[in-house]
Amino acid sequence: MIERVEPTPTSRGGARKATPVVAVTATLAIVSFVLVVLTVSPSEGPSVVLAASLAGLAVLADFMSFYAQGKSVVGSIALIPLSSAALILPDYRGLALVVIAQTITEILKKRPAVKFCFNVAQVSLGFGMGILLFHRFGGVPFSDISDVSFFGSASKILVPTTVLVASVMLINTLSVSAVVAAVSGQNFVRLWIDGNKATAVFSVFHVILTFYTSWLSQNLGFFGTLGMAIPMIAVRQLLRTTAELTGVTEELLDLMVAAIEARDPYTSGHSKRVSEASRIIAKAIGLKPDKVERVEVAALLHDVGKIDEQFARILAKEGRLTPDEWTVMKLHPVRGAELVGLLTSLKDIVPAVRHHHENWDGTGYPDAIKGENIPLASRIIMFADTLDAITTDRPYRKALDAEEARREFVKFRGKQFDPFICDAVVSPEVWAELFAAVEASRAAQQKLSHEPSKTAVA
Repeated sequence: MIERVEPTPTSRGGARKATPVVAVTATLAIVSFVLVVLTVSPSEGPSVVLAASLAGLAVLADFMSFYAQGKSVVGSIALIPLSSAALILPDYRGLALVVIAQTITEILKKRPAVKFCFNVAQVSLGFGMGILLFHRFGGVPFSDISDVSFFGSASKILVPTTVLVASVMLINTLSVSAVVAAVSGQNFVRLWIDGNKATAVFSVFHVILTFYTSWLSQNLGFFGTLGMAIPMIAVRQLLRTTAELTGVTEELLDLMVAAIEARDPYTSGHSKRVSEASRIIAKAIGLKPDKVERVEVAALLHDVGKIDEQFARILAKEGRLTPDEWTVMKLHPVRGAELVGLLTSLKDIVPAVRHHHENWDGTGYPDAIKGENIPLASRIIMFADTLDAITTDRPYRKALDAEEARREFVKFRGKQFDPFICDAVVSPEVWAELFAAVEASRAAQQKLSHEPSKTAVA
């Protein structure tokens, strides 16, 4: 697997919550190891030294891993040589080499005890089950195959290889999602689905690269293993560059949001709360993860047009706006769409930003479009934006509580808000999650705003 997720239960509370999951994973790992020892007869052909060199390459690959900025995602290609080691030596010796390689990695990286045990256990369990299933599906070591050509070998061992890799990846992602859910309190199924939306694509490359690495090592020996280090470094650098570019984009988004909120002090944290609420709504109505992510970004930038100088005086004003001021303010979605459209990576969310103040009945602005003609992302943002606005204290009115806010949405269902979205969101379960998320985000923002700045001013 080219990308995997790692839990981060580094606090005492997090470690304590993770312990039951770690214990179960470790127990199952021991059971799988024993089953491999008892049921899989070691072959005389495969080279332990060759498999060990692949395991060593995995340790090197793990040291070339990297964390995507601001996320608990680590880019790693270590599972490819580990899978190849297990494929070259698919018995207890290969499994032992995998466990030893992972243990060395954990020791050298000085990981906390809970994470150390978890990482070793889940890798051991994944490869233990993978080796068992490899033999169940008729797999044999590479050295036992008479046809040494790439395609000849593939025809005999590709299915067992796929099963082995799938087992490793499935157990890796399931166990990681389980421990993250235990630590964070998040829904396990949602975590697993959201965190592994690209796993199917990576799985295909993982199978191909694992098979190729094994075949190359078997036919060229140590030099084949050494030769694999070069493309591994190239792949790693490509992944890291991609992650860094993603990080730069996220920093740019944060900078734009900060500029918006500097203009309007009464809405500090507003954009992030609307983004979080939009994410929850988008998931509640069944959008796919990639669509949810784009809605989330559009919501984060929905007010970016307020950066324009023409809105500065109006945003600084306390109290209600005059009709003329409202006329000017209604231009901010247009300015926002123009700004967002300047970035190639954000062109797809331009309509969502432009139309986030359109009402379902056509009485909104800037284009007075209605119903299904309003982009779905805009309808979601309209709901989230309104929720944050009416539940936030302003100089001219007090915030509404959860039930009062819910009644407002029901009242304007089919007028201001999409009836489908409204019905989905005001349901007790979704409404409770949505309101709690907005309140938690607001509380965190207020706490942050009261903390003294740690930035020195030159």
